[in-house]
Amino acid sequence: MDCPRWLPLESNPEVVVTSLPSMFPTWQFGDVYGLDPELLSIVPRPVCAVLLLFPVTEKYEAFKQEEEKKLKDQRQEISPDVYFIKQTIGNACGTIGLIHAVANNLTHLEFEPDSPLKKFLEQTSKMTPEERAAFLEKDESIRVTHESSAQEGQTEAPSLDEKVNLHFIAFVNVGGQLYELDGGKPFPIVHGKTSEDTVLEDAVEVCKIFMARDPQEVRFTIIALSKDSY
Repeated sequence: MDCPRWLPLESNPEVVVTSLPSMFPTWQFGDVYGLDPELLSIVPRPVCAVLLLFPVTEKYEAFKQEEEKKLKDQRQEISPDVYFIKQTIGNACGTIGLIHAVANNLTHLEFEPDSPLKKFLEQTSKMTPEERAAFLEKDESIRVTHESSAQEGQTEAPSLDEKVNLHFIAFVNVGGQLYELDGGKPFPIVHGKTSEDTVLEDAVEVCKIFMARDPQEVRFTIIALSKDSY
């Protein structure tokens, strides 16, 4: 049976944040305009999550397969506090990335009382990643919000059947460890120690590795979830 498909989200922070209008406006998604310390310093602090949009290329696919085999043999230590959801819906990586960013920062974020996302996270908190994915497939409120946001982007939304070779992932700090959360992978990836103060810089170091893997590519976008400074 074919997996369900949603319209892909644009990497515009305004589109990203309206896709899940569930948090009070004390935290906002915003562009990271460059990777050098001076440009990172203008990102509002604190940062609690980083989203990376990147092209899915042959080099990346080959690396992904090698990484999965290596980590299955090595067995990472993953905190039980990490919220991870598998992606079984085509083009839903933007919303999956947002869920990962928000679900792993519940101590920082507040929700509107009738938030569909808050309800989804409460209902799925004890589920496995696969059970969460199946639950999301049936969650009409999040699907409708996602698709209305996808159609609000600056570029025309592609059709449901069009293959999109760009992918969103999230980086979060859980228990002092930097986790890469990608619903297209079988498990979270541990990237070493981090902190609330350094999570942006630590995530950017991993983003640089993604970029170095495909030096001819320019289709990379980094978005930070940070506290509004105003």
